[in-house]
Amino acid sequence: MNLGFFTMPIHPLDKDWRKSLKEDREAFVLADELGFTEAYVGEHATDKAENITSCIAFLAWVAAATKRIRLGTGTINMPNSHPAAIAASLAMLDHMLDGRLIFGISPGGLLSDAELFGNLAANRNEMFLEAINQVLEIWASEPPYNINGKYWNVTTQKTLIEDIGQGFIAKPLQRPHPPIVVTAVAPFSKGVEEAAARGWDPISANFLMPAWVKSHWPRYVEGCKRGGRPADPSNWRVAKSVFVAKDAATAKAYATDPNGPYVYYYRSLFTKLKRNGRIELFKTRRDQPDDEVTLEMVCDRLIIHGTPDSVADQVLAFHDEVGPFGTLLYAGKDWTDPELGRQSMILMAEKVMPLVNAGISNKPSAAG
Repeated sequence: MNLGFFTMPIHPLDKDWRKSLKEDREAFVLADELGFTEAYVGEHATDKAENITSCIAFLAWVAAATKRIRLGTGTINMPNSHPAAIAASLAMLDHMLDGRLIFGISPGGLLSDAELFGNLAANRNEMFLEAINQVLEIWASEPPYNINGKYWNVTTQKTLIEDIGQGFIAKPLQRPHPPIVVTAVAPFSKGVEEAAARGWDPISANFLMPAWVKSHWPRYVEGCKRGGRPADPSNWRVAKSVFVAKDAATAKAYATDPNGPYVYYYRSLFTKLKRNGRIELFKTRRDQPDDEVTLEMVCDRLIIHGTPDSVADQVLAFHDEVGPFGTLLYAGKDWTDPELGRQSMILMAEKVMPLVNAGISNKPSAAG
């Protein structure tokens, strides 16, 4: 199992923006130094807590400070930008990263962003599909393009000057395009199947109950079957909230503190999902009454914490529950205590993952 990093950072509302951005960047640099294989960052334009407004800009800031780690958009919310702008910016970023870019995409889940960009009442799934299809067509074709859709049109026919390069949209370094991943946030996600059929791979979100994470694999298998490719568990990424400390008391105190970064993270998500009628994501079964879904229950079920030995055991138990997957994405949180935040990542990479991989190797069913 590989170790990756995924952050949709939720910071305290009164925290200095420069400080939170600097710490988020330090986490990516640390992940690279520790041998994490990939790292993703989310983006929102209208969220004071989730305050990275452009994952492209953030990754460009990180690019030169990292050496090996693959960096991913987590995600580009496709309906909120013109496909040509996405295609051009991602192409440049892939060159800046020397081909280390992973292209994470979604329809966007933050309703205030949708309202801001004028698509709150629109069919954002339809917009998402048109946008990604146009991006891929731009990268696969030459100017003047003439790509027409319901929501966007792409052409430079009137202004093309081929001999001086005017009217060209850049192509990424990786051809035909960077690897594409989609974040799955729904139980039995149909999107996972559709993505797999197109050759894309899934990330299961860290705020889903294990039963819903497990439900993504059969969908992925079905999609791969439709796409004529093998369903390889190594292509499945699963995000998880984890905190590791040198002693159990410190781990429990930091991970369960009502004013700490882990509970704060889930309190924010709990509030948003409940307000938007999506509390089902936090249920342990589909017929569970809404009033049984409490923040305390959510945190208890979704946050792994403890010493390296204990965390390794919990990760292995989670692996047994949901099935084999290729990359565990350590979910980034605010560095309320920077020393503990850094230490947790270090212990995860240097102590926990060797134990996890030894445990997986020793299982008779590991090959299955």
